[in-house]
Amino acid sequence: MLPFRYARAATVDQAIAAGAAPNTVFLAGGTELLNWLRLGVAAPARLVDITRLDDLARIEPLPDGGLRIGALAALSDVARHERVVGDYPVLHQAILKAASPQLRNLATIGGNPLQHTRCPYYRSAEPLPCNKRAPGSGCSARYGLNDRHAIFGWTDDCVATQPSDPAVAFAALDAVFSTERATGGRRIPATELHPLPAAPWPHHVLEPGELITAIELPPPVPRSAYVKVRERASYEYATVSAAVAIELDGATIRWARIALGSVAHRPWRLIATERALAGLDPGNARAVRRSLDESFVEARPLAYNGHKIPLAKAAAFRAIELALRTP
Repeated sequence: MLPFRYARAATVDQAIAAGAAPNTVFLAGGTELLNWLRLGVAAPARLVDITRLDDLARIEPLPDGGLRIGALAALSDVARHERVVGDYPVLHQAILKAASPQLRNLATIGGNPLQHTRCPYYRSAEPLPCNKRAPGSGCSARYGLNDRHAIFGWTDDCVATQPSDPAVAFAALDAVFSTERATGGRRIPATELHPLPAAPWPHHVLEPGELITAIELPPPVPRSAYVKVRERASYEYATVSAAVAIELDGATIRWARIALGSVAHRPWRLIATERALAGLDPGNARAVRRSLDESFVEARPLAYNGHKIPLAKAAAFRAIELALRTP
């Protein structure tokens, strides 16, 4: 681990001013950043500690009935919040499956979606060809061990996946990330927080020194669910996951939003399926399965991850079933 300078911000304005300096990163829960430092994936010149910005840990109702979750709220606090449990089951479930209780007590809801890929070539202790770690060096996973990698949206230069569970729930909820930066804040739809693979190989669209201050959720979506397929029941990153949010209109589906996790460089929305589900009888299992097939036409499995296609379909179908069971 290389030396770095440390500063603690007392206000958001202080944090933004300090974060604007070159090669500076923000420190919140630190559960991911400390791994980057240990592995040599990151070597910042400065750390700006934002853990004392208590205003960014609040969870508050919005005028439209939605919910504003401060970016520094701990995962455990968000998961057990009454509104999240009752109005957004998909987020409640995703958080509980995202990490061990110890990590959930420390990790923040704003930091979790900013995780770097779990690609072993990217995180290797010995540097290996990886465009995300050393631009221009190539992608070891493209023709290497890629059983945990992307089936959507990948390129020959990068086949990595985004590992965050809450990020998938946020994508299905059409959540919005609110940020502050030196040039003014902005609102970033959850579906646009993570770009598809492209030089210079960013993990997210935040600019240097840009700070997530809150995540805003829409009015309640009680018919929602999260399904995570993993190799072991105890804490593990997803092989595939599915987040579903549904609203009914009498005996038919008014709208549905479905996002898959661990299948692309960002949570992957099944847009064709969402369109096909509108107006369907939710009890017509055959039609629901056909609607899922429409989105998987564009799936492109790699040499060792073809199993992800049936797993992802099954996870999405199960999440739809669970969401529809919610009163």
